[in-house]
Amino acid sequence: MAPASVHWEVGNAFSAMLKRYRITVEQARRAIEVYKSIPVRLIDVDLGHAVELAARLKIYAYDAYLLAAAQRTGAPLLTLDYGLRLAATSAGVDVLEVAP
Repeated sequence: MAPASVHWEVGNAFSAMLKRYRITVEQARRAIEVYKSIPVRLIDVDLGHAVELAARLKIYAYDAYLLAAAQRTGAPLLTLDYGLRLAATSAGVDVLEVAP
């Protein structure tokens, strides 16, 4: 489960990698095809609640959308972003541990 903004975040991540010459357009296209094969149920989040989270935790709205979605569904958050992990903990959201 994820907020609809997750698609834009994925696109933004690929564009950032392209801008920094870390991947080619063809690699990005292949990765997007793999991403599209992952079953993700998109859910709506309360924009007001997300903005309140963003203000309280001093995070970007896109990160707050993820936290609001986790709070709404009771699902744990999966992220590699250390700052988002800290914000999730502050918001009472469980975070899945990712083994290296």
